[in-house]
Formats: sequence, C-alpha cells, structure tokens
Amino acid sequence: MTSRRLEESMGAVQMGLVRMLKGFQSKVLPPLSPKVVTEEEVNQMLTPSEFLKEMSQTTEQRLANTRLMCRPQIIELLDMGETTHQKFSGIDLDQALFQPFPSEIIFQNYTPCEVYEVPLVLRNNDKVPRMVKVVEESSPYFKVISPKDIGHKVAPGVPFTFRVVFTPEENKDYTHMLTCVTEREKFIVPIKARGARAILDFPDKLNFSTCPVKYSTQKILLVRNIGNKDAVFHITTYRPFSVEPSVGTLSVGESMQLEVNFNPQTVGNHSKRLIVYYDTGEKMFVSLYGAAIDMNIRLDKNSLIIEKTYISLANQRTVTIHNRSHIIAHFQWKIFATQEEEDREKHRVCKGLVKEEKNETDEFLEECIIDPSLRERLSILSRTFENQRSLVQADSMLFLNKVFITEPLEGDVWPNSSAEITVYFNPLEAKLYQMTVYCDISGREIRLPLRIKGEGMGPKIHFNFELLDIGKVFVGSVHCYEATLSNKGSIDALFNVIPATSALGACFVFSPQEGIIEPSGVQAVQITFSSAILGHFEEEFLVSVNGSPEPVRLTIRGCVIGPTFHFNVPALHFGDVSFGFPHTLICSLNNTSLVPMTFKLRIPGDGVSSCRDYSDNQGPSWNKDKIPITKPKEFTITPSCGTIRSQGFAAIRVTLCSNTAQKYELALVVDVEGIGEEVLALLITARCIVPSLRLVNTEVDFGRCFLKYPYAKTIQLVNHDDLPGCYEVLPQVREDSPAVLFSCPSPRGIISPQGTVHIPLTLETQVPGKHMSSLYISIFGSQDPPVVCHIRSIGEGPVIHIHPVQVDFGKIYVLKESSRILNLSNQSFIPGLFKARMAHKNSLWTIEPNEGIVPPENEVQLTLTANLNDIVTFKDIVILEIKNSNTYRIPVQASGIGSTIVSDKPFAPEINLGAYFR
Repeated sequence: MTSRRLEESMGAVQMGLVRMLKGFQSKVLPPLSPKVVTEEEVNQMLTPSEFLKEMSQTTEQRLANTRLMCRPQIIELLDMGETTHQKFSGIDLDQALFQPFPSEIIFQNYTPCEVYEVPLVLRNNDKVPRMVKVVEESSPYFKVISPKDIGHKVAPGVPFTFRVVFTPEENKDYTHMLTCVTEREKFIVPIKARGARAILDFPDKLNFSTCPVKYSTQKILLVRNIGNKDAVFHITTYRPFSVEPSVGTLSVGESMQLEVNFNPQTVGNHSKRLIVYYDTGEKMFVSLYGAAIDMNIRLDKNSLIIEKTYISLANQRTVTIHNRSHIIAHFQWKIFATQEEEDREKHRVCKGLVKEEKNETDEFLEECIIDPSLRERLSILSRTFENQRSLVQADSMLFLNKVFITEPLEGDVWPNSSAEITVYFNPLEAKLYQMTVYCDISGREIRLPLRIKGEGMGPKIHFNFELLDIGKVFVGSVHCYEATLSNKGSIDALFNVIPATSALGACFVFSPQEGIIEPSGVQAVQITFSSAILGHFEEEFLVSVNGSPEPVRLTIRGCVIGPTFHFNVPALHFGDVSFGFPHTLICSLNNTSLVPMTFKLRIPGDGVSSCRDYSDNQGPSWNKDKIPITKPKEFTITPSCGTIRSQGFAAIRVTLCSNTAQKYELALVVDVEGIGEEVLALLITARCIVPSLRLVNTEVDFGRCFLKYPYAKTIQLVNHDDLPGCYEVLPQVREDSPAVLFSCPSPRGIISPQGTVHIPLTLETQVPGKHMSSLYISIFGSQDPPVVCHIRSIGEGPVIHIHPVQVDFGKIYVLKESSRILNLSNQSFIPGLFKARMAHKNSLWTIEPNEGIVPPENEVQLTLTANLNDIVTFKDIVILEIKNSNTYRIPVQASGIGSTIVSDKPFAPEINLGAYFR
C-alpha cells in the first residue's frame, strides 16, 4: 500500500517539487515517476553495453534516468511517545515513515575541486503529519543543506527535500552515510562517489551455434579497456563453458585475447552467463549459448562373440570405430556406462579411504601415547591417504580386465577415417564370460556399448563308463574295481576325487585320488568298497578337474546284504504270573549267516525305574502313594547284548517280575549293530494276577492279660489261588499312650499256592480294661485296602493276697513299741507296686516299708509297729494300694497297759541330785 501510494502521489506533487527546486543552483532534478522495488532489483547485474552506458553518464544524467528506488535500511526504532502525540501509525514497522529518493546517492564522472549537488527527497508515507531530520557525520567532502522549514511537520504524502553537496579533491572513490531520523525510527541513505573506472568492451552475447557433443569448441574474444582506469578483473562461468585466462589486468586503451571454450557433455541447448568482476566492485555478464549434437561416429558392431578357448590359451577378435565427422574423435574404453556411475564409484572408494584413514589414525594415536616421538609421522599418514584419494579422483577408470583385454585402450580417430580395436580373450576358468565395455568417444553423448561374449573350455576327461553296478555284496566284505579316466582335450588335466559326504559314500576308496593326465592320455583308478550299512544304494562320485566348472561323474550302485538270524521259539508265553514274583523263560538267538553279528536286545514299552519283588528289603506296600510315578522296568534280559559268531547262537534268559496287574503283549526286539534297530521281534505274552489272601478268623481273643506281659497267638492266612502270594503285617499305628501294644515277629512272608500260613502275634496290654485293636495285613501288589484282623483283650493288674486280713495286737505296754508282720503274696506274672499308709493322720501305728514292689510269684513282708500312749483300746486301718489293682483296708487294734508316767532317766539303782546351795 505504501509503495503504491508513493507512486500515485509522486506525479501529483511533482509540479510543486519543481517549483521548490527553482531556487536551487543545482540543475539535477529527480525523475517524474520512480518505482519502489526490492534492493536486488535495484542492484541487478548489467550487460556490457548497459554497464558502458551507465558508466558514461554524468551525475545529473544518472539521477534523471533513475526510475527505481528501494526501502531504506532501518537501523534503530525509537519511542514515539517521547516525540509525538500520534503514537500509532498505519505504516508497518519494517517500513520507514519517510521514503527517500534516491535510495542511494551516487556521484560519478566528476572533476576534482568542482561542487556537485544532488537533492534528497523524503516523502511522508503516513496518514498524519510527521517530523524528519537528516543527521550527517562530519566530512570534508560531503555536506547536507536542510530546507528552511526544517523542524516543522511534513504533511502526509508531501515530499521534504534536502540538498547533498559533494566537493571532491581527486578522481577517486568516496563513501559517506546519511542518517534520517523520524518520530519512530532511524534509517540510513548511503552516498557513493565513483571515481575513474575501467570499462571492458565485451559483447552482450556469445553464440557458439551448433557444436559436437563431448568436443571442445573455442571462440576468441578481443577485449579492449575503453575506460579511464587500468582494469583488474576476474571472470567466472559455468560448465559446459570455460574461459582462459580467468583473471587479468589491462591498461587503459590496451587489448587482450580471451578464449571461451564450449565442451558440452549432453546433447541439447546450453545457456550460461560469463560474469566479469571488476576490482572496484562492479560486475557485468555476457550471455553464452551453444547447442550440442551427436556426430556420425559409431562401432561397426555392438556385440562380439569370441570362439571357445581353452583355459591358459588365448583368442582374439577385432572391432572397428568409424568416424564420419569432421572432428578428431578421442576415444577411451571404460568400465561404466555413464560418468555418474564413475563418480559414484570414486566417491565410494574415497569414502572407504576416509574410514580406513580414521581407523589407522586412531591406532597411530594410541601408539603415540606410548611413544610421543611418533606424533611427527602423523602428517606422513595423512599425506599418504590424501595422495591415494587424489589418485582415485584422477583415475580415468579405463577398462582393465584379465580375461578381456582391449588394445588400444584409448586413442584418436581422424576425421572421415576408422580405427581397429583388438579384443583378446584369456579365459581363466571353463565357463561362459559375458561383459559389456563402453567406448567414451568425442562427438557422442552416450558411451557406445560393446557386449563381449566368450566361453572358456577346461580339460575334457571322461570315465570309460558312467555307471558301475556291483550287485549284491555282503556287509563287511571287501571288493575292488577299476575305472579308467581318459583326457580327450588339448591341455593337461589336473584331477582330484572329491570325498563323498554320505555315510555309504565314505565306504568307497579311490586310488589315486589326484593326478595329471596329459592330452590323449589315460589314468587307471582303483576303487575299493567295504560297507557296514545294509540296503540298496546308488552313489554319485565327483571328480573335479582344474579349470572345469563341471566335475566328471561316476555312479555306483548295488545292494549290501547283512547277516540272517532267528529265534528258536515263535513266542514267549509266560501265562499267569504272580505280582512281584520273577518268572524266567529261555530261548536262543541263532545266527545263520557267514559273518559275525553284534546284537542288542530290548523290549519297547518296558519301564525305566527299578521294579519291586517279594524279596525287596523294603517289603511290599499297599499304599498307593508309594507306587512309583514312572513305569517300572519289569523285564530282565540276560545277556542283553553281545556278538554271535557266524553259524552260532546265544541262549537268552528273559525274566518277568511284574509290577502291574494287567495283560502283557510286548515284543523282544533285536537291534543289530550296523544293520538297524528292531530288525527282528519275538512276541511276549503274560498276565499278572495278585493272589486273593483271606483270614480264617477275622477276630482273635486274647482274654485276660496281665498288664505289660507278652501273650502270643497265631492267625491263619489262606491262599486259595494257584499262584504264590506275599503278605506283610503292617506295624501298629503309634499313639501317645496306646492301651495295647502288639507286634508280629515275622511280619513278612510268602504263601504258596493253595497254602495256609500261621502268622505269630504278640500282645501286651498297657492299661486295665477291655480293649479292641485292629491288625492290618497288606497283600503285595494289591490296590485294595489291607486285610483287617480284630484283636480283643482285657488288661489286668497284679493279683496280691494279704495275710492276715486284720491285725489285733491285744494288750501291750504303753509307751513301748510292739510289732506285727503283714505278708503280701503276688499270685501273678507281673510285679506289683504297692503303697501302705495308716488311715488316721496322727496314727499310733507305723508301717515299714510303706511302698515297694512285690516280684512276680513272690512275697514281701511289711512290719506294723504300735506305740500306745494311753491304757485304753486304740483302733486304726492300714490302707494298702496296689497299682493297677485293688486297694485293701486292714483293720488293726491294740489295748494299752502299764503306767503312762515315765522319766527320761532311770531311777534305779539310785538318784543323785548333786549339791544344792540355798
């Protein structure tokens, strides 16, 4: 909006501006309609003719021809509140409130000591009146003259003109800077004074017209310095154009030749600029144009097939390059189809060298830590890799190959002539070689492809037969055969028998395994065979030939038969067997062949853990928790392995100790070493039964039993089956205070078929009273609960007889002890523990001993002593307690006689009172 408003109003105020300038002495006037553009458009590059025209203008002419202006550079923003009440503006902050014209004040083609003047117009772009002033730095050459009404506000859209006066001392360059201060910002207006200038008379355009592609075309330019200063310049351009020399110095009025080269790499139109840079900062450009086309240059063929060639020999063919153009065509045979592929390969190699340099540098720095003096050689390492990278970049990437060789690799083909190229074929292996090489030649954009194809041939050797059928052979036997290798080729054949990888192929031995066969020569090969593997076979053996991709093949087939053998019985029938009782059957394994046989016998399906039999020290168990988790090994084979000589046999014992009540249908299988597994099987049948054992009497009555005295009885266990059985009397379940203790002296045993066994039983009662106990008998192998036998008993304590049943002391003297005997007689088989005491607390009787033991079937006497203290009749009761038996009460009495008065000393025969003083 600001730029458009400036352009629209510029013409409206032009007349007033002209009237304002009439009073000035300067004749320099601004243009009538300047346009606001970017700084790049103002400073755009000129052609040589435009540059000459601009440099030839005076200051007045240049200002009059200036039609463009750009926004000034704001160097500082100010606080509008300090300078005006109009704090808001419609102009963006990146634009100044005043637009200067010209944007850059330029003086040129001036004369020293003359005074030159250029107006600086500042136009108010805002919608309200604004103030502006120009501040300049002190300079002897430049001076700013302000208008008379400076300090007043400028109306919107109205220009405000300052005069810039320049007084040069000599014809050289001057620079200065004006600072314009508005109410909101500061911006600058540069001043440049251009002194003497060099001007080179380059043409505006240089047209190469139509040129061959990949061919260098030159044009010579004669350049003259028509300026008033020596020219120091340098020139740049872009591919496919180049210039020589690119830098130079040219005095005023002198000339020089420049060579512009056009070397296009692609067909089509090419346009670039040749830019001339002056040392004074100016630059100009020359438009370069050229069109590249393909020339009539070709190969006489694009594919080359070379005849089959033996390795170590060589063959050759030729290809012709035809040049039907007017240029000298330079050619090179390349590996890659395009220059881009070459550049990528060079980049890849250089990248690898950079990585290698980094690794070696790291290793070298580690060595420098140990030996610091080595650090001086670091530059050598860096220089070495830099040289390698330079060699890679300078490499022409010509076609270099050991199999296909082109001669010459590069050269020139003169106009309207041809050149022959020889291609040599040197095969290293017997295989088909195919490769494409590319002829990079002047005048053709795309490299000319040449597809080369050649096949290398190796030695040609053959066996005298391809298949050897050896028929049937015995396992382990040795057989020899002979085959013949013939060389039908023209070169020596170096052969080597490749070892077989299969197991049966390893049974063949070739002799010799390697050698050399001359052309038209033969070699006999001995083949030895001995196998331990049975069955039909067909093996293919390979003989590698040096230089030949395909080996020579020999197929050998046949059949290896093993030993024959059988059992002497059709099956092993164990019939019914008892659980845990071993049963053994015998058979024989007969070897009917003529070679020894190593065998191994086993029964698939048999368990792995140890089995239980009736003789096991741990005894049989009826508890299911004690049954092993893994299946037990129930069959025992003796011997389970061995070697049977030819026409021999081996006696085999098979023992079954069944731990599973079931039917058996298994097989005894024979594994023969070197033959296979389960070559032969023998049927095994059996049925395991647990005999049913019963008690004749399920209850045993021991009657009355003295406590802790052993009593013995037997119980009868009957086997009604035709198989033996095994039993175990289970131990009594222990309690804290059992009433009855019972045990079996022979807890385990075997019952013969249809037999009866008497099982001894010992019992001891522990407490008096009637008791009922349970005895458990487990049947080996049975999953049923054990057989229960109930035991009845009555526990009794000792039987003690007392005599007398009452004691009468009669008349006894008082204060004198008198004793009687009390007899305790034990009528039982157990000892009797007793305690005796008097019924009264302060009894006149004592009894000794007051406790003790009466041995079985024996007596103990107790002494009862009375000591009366009065002449009356006394009565008491002896309480006799028998442990685990009765308590007896024995009455006692006595009558006292005599005197109850006594002295502690006797009166007789005399009493001596001794002396007594009054």
